[in-house]
Amino acid sequence: MKKRVYFIPNAITAFGLACGLFVIFKINMVEPGEGSYHVLFTSLLLLLVAAVADVLDGAVARVIKAESDFGVIFDSLSDAITFGVAPSVLLLKSLSLEQGTGLSFFAIFGAMTYSICGVLRLVRFNVKSVQSKGNAEEEEAQKKNFTGLPIPAAAIAAVSTNLFFVSTFEEKWLHLSNPSSAIILTTIWLVLGLLMVSRWKFPSLKTLHFKLPSVQLMLMMVVVAIFLLYGILHFLPVVLLGVTWGYIILGVVLSVIRLIAGKKSKTLEDFEPEEEESD
Repeated sequence: MKKRVYFIPNAITAFGLACGLFVIFKINMVEPGEGSYHVLFTSLLLLLVAAVADVLDGAVARVIKAESDFGVIFDSLSDAITFGVAPSVLLLKSLSLEQGTGLSFFAIFGAMTYSICGVLRLVRFNVKSVQSKGNAEEEEAQKKNFTGLPIPAAAIAAVSTNLFFVSTFEEKWLHLSNPSSAIILTTIWLVLGLLMVSRWKFPSLKTLHFKLPSVQLMLMMVVVAIFLLYGILHFLPVVLLGVTWGYIILGVVLSVIRLIAGKKSKTLEDFEPEEEESD
């Protein structure tokens, strides 16, 4: 009976991993530079499904009390592949770059940096989770925010940006050449990688609280859902670009405000960047 219970969250994790692997294998059947809008669109949808699965597996494990060391390690390995490797493969396959050039090397460097930073971020998260186990104060602090940009958020931001750059919106608004697009996208991958391993804090959605009557709150959520669904159906690249980068900018702004305020101030105490740990 116990094995059946533990099977449920691990099956959800396996489903998310399957989404990531499908993205990688599917895009590898495409010639370099042929990462079309349709391919990236499908990949982004699969990564969104994987992100939902990543939230569900932990939630289900906690609800049915089926948390285990195996599940934690399995979840991290799944995230490393789905959110750490898949976006980098999508980037390199979508760029039309001649091999052996400085620009192709820069793109590979950016993709590798992103993936390595994503893995390091997951390792640090697991180490901190083990260290804070049994410490109610530290566990509560971890629920309030994330140290470093969460890897699912980084992956969705990366792929939605990639999708935007091959969409008709980019053609209408930016008109960038292939080399310019490659430089901008690779730079974004580097920035996302550095944010993942940074000590800056990013807010957790679990800490959002609305002081509104239940009827007004439900009405507001319905209106927001309608706009989001309409936007996703008709303007997916722009909507996801705005939502993901809005979250990232929010975290950066809150951390910068905390840095300016200084340690003696109580302003945004929860967003005090963590100090480097000495060996």
